[in-house]
Formats: sequence, structure tokens, C-alpha cells
Amino acid sequence: MNHRHIASVAFTLAALVAGVAQADTQKDAKKPAVEKCWGVAKAGQNDCAAGPGTTCAGTAKADYQKNAWKNVPAGTCTAIQTPKGNGSLTKVG
Repeated sequence: MNHRHIASVAFTLAALVAGVAQADTQKDAKKPAVEKCWGVAKAGQNDCAAGPGTTCAGTAKADYQKNAWKNVPAGTCTAIQTPKGNGSLTKVG
């Protein structure tokens, strides 16, 4: 093996290792904090728990259903205003 071939293999291996390390770092990046906010989802846009007659995400039958929640940025739920009142951190109804 000549020196150029060895250097090329070493460079390729180093790039591969760096790429794997970068992917691992991004995977462990902190996700933004969210909270369940009840009563703020539009029909069909809830994240889950839409009450009787529904199964899960995207099944709210009406806008601002009190028994359906949506993930929102942490600390913002109770400040969200809807035509049916503010968002709630606890299930209503």
C-alpha cells in the first residue's frame, strides 16, 4: 500500500467517525418543553384523548373540545384564549 492510499483510507475513516459522533450529539439534543393544554385544539387537530366517541390524535369532533388536548410550549396554556375560554392544564368535562 502506498502512502496516498493509506492517507485516503484514514481520512475517510475519520470523516465517518465524525459523522457518527455528530449524529449522536443531535439525537441527544434537548427537546423543547411542552405541556398538555385542554380545550384549545381545533376539530381534528388534537394530539390525543378526545373523549367518548373518539380514538386519539386528530379525532376531536368540535373546535375547542374541553376533553381534547394539544401539546403547546410549556408555560403558555392558560394564556391561550379561545371563544370558549382559556386553555386548561387539567381535563374539563
